[in-house]
Parts: sequence; C-alpha cells; structure tokens
Amino acid sequence: MGTAQFFPRLLATLIFDNKLRTEPVLERLAADMQVHVPDECTQLADWLLAHQLMKNKKLVALLLTWEKHPSPIMRRLFWYYQARLRWTGQAPPKHSAALVTALESEMGREEPVVQWAMNFRAGQIGIFEPTFRARCIQLGKRLGLYKDEHVAKNCTPSYLPEFIRIEVAKRE
Repeated sequence: MGTAQFFPRLLATLIFDNKLRTEPVLERLAADMQVHVPDECTQLADWLLAHQLMKNKKLVALLLTWEKHPSPIMRRLFWYYQARLRWTGQAPPKHSAALVTALESEMGREEPVVQWAMNFRAGQIGIFEPTFRARCIQLGKRLGLYKDEHVAKNCTPSYLPEFIRIEVAKRE
C-alpha cells in the first residue's frame, strides 16, 4: 500500500467518529491496518491509541481486555497502553507483578509487532519500579530481543538491559 493511501488513514485516526468507536469497528480497523508495511501499521495503531482510545474511559476499559485478543494489533495496543501509563508520568499500575509475570511467559512467543510493545512495557517497569528492575533486565538478557540493534549516536537502544540502564542513569 502506498504513501498516498497511508496519509488519509493516518488523518482518519484523528477525526474518528465517536459513534463508530465500537469493538467490531475497531477490530475491522486493526485488520485493515495490517495491510500496511510494518512501520505504517504500527504508526496507525499508535495514533489510534493516543488520539482516540486513551481519551475515552469506555474505550480504555475495552482496551484493557485485549491482552489475549486474537489480533496482534489489538494485543499491541494493550501492551503499548500499559507502557504509556508509566511513560507519560502516571502512577504505576497496581498490577505490575502480574504484568511482569505475563511478559516473562509470553514475550518470547509473541509476534514482533507485539513484542516491541511488550519490550517497551518491560523497560518502563524496569525504569520506574526498582522492585522489578532485576527481573526486567534478566528477561531482556534471556530473550536477547534487539541486542544487535544499531542505533544512532545519543539514541537509546531497545535492548532491555541497556535501555533500563541508560534511562535509570538519566533520572538519577
């Protein structure tokens, strides 16, 4: 799918009709996103989360049910939402222990589009919740996700042990 078709869809995530924000419509939208190349797909999903789903309490409640959803986009939205809660400065959720346990058991088997959001969530837990820091670092070492990722100078790598170390050091 070309750029000419991508930008109108990106705009559509900003002006989504409130009456259409139902689970069946969101599921069809998630399926439609998957026809895009991975970077476009994730950008559409992230914009939908930030500009629509997080702004409505009913949609947030729905979003919280998507951890085991059949759609990888819906699962990504669940995990990225969990990460954004902490990343945007909100208090850590009371269920971090359960999330870390789920990350430890499921992250290695997930699809890459979901793994990234799970990895980011593990990083946010490791950065902001010292109680779970060692578990998140160990998870990163065990899975090795993004270990060989090359990042530009002064950018933070996604490899959990490095990501957590660098981000914690910034805050000390």
